[in-house]
Amino acid sequence: MLASFDIQDFAPNPVDVVITDTTLRDGEQAPGVTFSRAEKLAIARALEAAGIAEIEAGIPAMGPEEVAGVAEIAAALTRAKAVAWCRMKAADIEAAAETGVRRVHIVLPVSDQQLRGKLGVERDWALRELEAMISYAGGLGLDVSVGGEDSSRADPGFLVDVVCAAEQAGARRFRYSDTVGVLDPFRTYAAFRRLCAATDLELEIHAHNDFGLATANTLAAARGGASHVNVTVNGIGERAGNAVLAEVAAGLSLLGGRTVAIDMPAMPALSALVAAAAGRPTPADKPLVGAAVFTHESGIHVDGLIKDVRNYQGIAPEVVGRAHEFALGKHSGAAAVNEALIRMGLPSTRALAERILPLVRSHVAATKRSPEASDLERFYTMATTGHEISVAYV
Repeated sequence: MLASFDIQDFAPNPVDVVITDTTLRDGEQAPGVTFSRAEKLAIARALEAAGIAEIEAGIPAMGPEEVAGVAEIAAALTRAKAVAWCRMKAADIEAAAETGVRRVHIVLPVSDQQLRGKLGVERDWALRELEAMISYAGGLGLDVSVGGEDSSRADPGFLVDVVCAAEQAGARRFRYSDTVGVLDPFRTYAAFRRLCAATDLELEIHAHNDFGLATANTLAAARGGASHVNVTVNGIGERAGNAVLAEVAAGLSLLGGRTVAIDMPAMPALSALVAAAAGRPTPADKPLVGAAVFTHESGIHVDGLIKDVRNYQGIAPEVVGRAHEFALGKHSGAAAVNEALIRMGLPSTRALAERILPLVRSHVAATKRSPEASDLERFYTMATTGHEISVAYV
C-alpha cells in the first residue's frame, strides 16, 4: 500500500532524471499565447530558480526580435542552460549561433507520414540531412540534441537507424517526440527500452496530451530509460498541451522513486506567473497547483483529516508550499463547522455545530458560495442566543 508523501521525500540525492522545459517555445505555441520579452525573461529566471536544468528559450529563425530575446535569456541564466530550437536547416542553426547559446535542438521528421506527406522526401534523405546538419552545428561549436518529430508514428526500425546515425554524427541526445499525442504508457515504455538497447545517447521524451496521457507517458519513458524529460509549466502547448512540470516532478520523485532537482514549493508561484503571462488562468482543480486541490468540503473527509491528515492525504500540501483548507458547503458535516468556529476563535461544541449546520447548508444552496466569516458569526449568534433556527435561507 502506498504511503502518504511528505516534503522529506524530496531529500537531495544525485539527480538521475533531468527535467528540461519548453514553456517558452512549445508553451508559447499554444493558440493565443504570446509572451513579451520581459515575461519570457522572468519565466526563464523563475524556471532556473526552481531547478530546471535546460530551458528551450525560443526559435531564433523567427527573426531578429526572437534572436535578441533568446540571447537575453542565455546571458541572464547562471546555472540553467538555454537551448535554441531549430529546424534541420543551416539557416536556422546559424540564427541560433547568433544568440550566444551553446546548445541547439534540431528537429527532423522521422515518420513516413511527415517525411512524405509534409516534406515530400524519403528516409535516405532524412539520414543524409541529419548527418550533415549535426556536423554543421558542431562546426559552429554547438552542442546538439536531435528531435525526432512524430517518433511515435515512425517505423521502429527506422527510428533506431536515425538514433544511431545521430550518435555517429556527434549528437549528445535524441528526443523522442509524441508529436500528435497518440502514445500510451505501455507503448512508451517499450519504445524506450528498445532505444536504450540500441544507443548510448541521452534519451528524452517530449509528450503531448491529446489523450490526456502526457504526464503518464513521460513517467513511463523515465521508467523505460529516458534520462531527460521535457515539460511545460501548467502543461501549456499546442492543442491539448504537454506534460506538466509539477506533475512530472512529483510523479517521478514520489511515485517513481527517482531523484529530480526541482524546488517543489516554488511550483504554485511559477504556475501563477506563467498563467498570468499566457492569459490562461490555472483551473482550480489543477493537480498540485490549483487553488482548490487541498481544499476539503465533504464531511467524511474533513472529519478524517481532523483526526489524522493521513486518512485523506496522498501527498502533503507542504510539498508544494500549500496547506489543507476546509470549505463549508452542502456536503459539510458538523465536524467541519466545529473546526471552522474554533479557528475563528469562537467557543464551540459538537452540539452547537449541529445546530448551525442547517444554516450553512441553506446559505450555500441559496448563494452557491461558502459562508464567509461574517456569515458564520451571524449563524453562531443565532444558535447561541436561542434564535429560532430555520433551514430556509437566512
